[in-house]
Amino acid sequence: MKLTASQIAEITGGSIEGDSKVTVSKLSKIEEGKKGSLSFLSNPKYTPYLYKTNSSIVLINSDLVLDKEINPTLIRVENSYEAFSKLLDFYQQMKPKKEGIETPSFISEKATLGKNIYLGAFSYINEGCVIGDNVKIYPQVYIGENVTIGDKTIVFPGAKIHSDSVIGSDCIVHSNVIIGADGFGFSPSSEGNYTKVPQTGNVIIEDHVEIGAGTTIDRATLGSTIIRRGVKLDNLIQIAHNVEVGEHSVIAAQAGIAGSSKIGRHCMIGGQAGIAGHIIVGDRVQIQGQSGVLRNLKDDSVVQGTPAIDFTRYSKSYVHFRNLTTHINDLDQLKKKSK
Repeated sequence: MKLTASQIAEITGGSIEGDSKVTVSKLSKIEEGKKGSLSFLSNPKYTPYLYKTNSSIVLINSDLVLDKEINPTLIRVENSYEAFSKLLDFYQQMKPKKEGIETPSFISEKATLGKNIYLGAFSYINEGCVIGDNVKIYPQVYIGENVTIGDKTIVFPGAKIHSDSVIGSDCIVHSNVIIGADGFGFSPSSEGNYTKVPQTGNVIIEDHVEIGAGTTIDRATLGSTIIRRGVKLDNLIQIAHNVEVGEHSVIAAQAGIAGSSKIGRHCMIGGQAGIAGHIIVGDRVQIQGQSGVLRNLKDDSVVQGTPAIDFTRYSKSYVHFRNLTTHINDLDQLKKKSK
């Protein structure tokens, strides 16, 4: 699809500097820009590329001051990153819409389907399911008994949604996500083996949640594992039984949250972070990547390390750790002198 600078400016609410009729048909990073492509500049460290890029159009922030001549047409916007995202969303909306029910696929006679749904080939919808309007379910998706999926939710290929799960509206479930598999519940016996504890709860995912590829969300032992409104989950995250993740929190790849922990609202959890079971994490908490959280965290905490401690304390301590060999050598020298 081709767009002119004038059309892009209209979509993004920007102002044009250069040729308003120039067209683009593809996207590129500013450092790899080619003729006929659109790029954007938001990170100041990439500013030098603006003066040598071959992109035809570049979105930039309105307050950026130029100190050299440039070749591309510029579109100045309030926030170039947000404007670029808006343009991508526009592009997605213009793509042909998936519609209809492909074959072969299975739909239980006891399932209820909304209007204008798309169901890909080799998908399976069990009895008691309620699927909302304008839902898109891509090929090879399994949906268990009594699952509810709200309007305009998208489920990508290979996802598995187990029985009794509830998914809200405007959610995105990426490929190979597993929602509602059994939580890790076993009881040790006197004979030294383990007896499985039945996992009788479910998973509730509220509206506007996005779940990255390969992420797993376990059903509760009793009650519900809950992902609140607006949560964004990256790929390959493990969320255990009876966990609750608060509204608009974001979690990066390979993080793991053990059973019955509660995460507050607007939290940010870095990649490969681990949170122990039965932990309470307050609102607006930031957990740096690879941190291990073993205790409750108050609102607005920023932590790093394992066990996780205050970020400022960690940074100061790391300076000493990095120089530990030097400190030990100095100590050895002092010991020798004292003899």
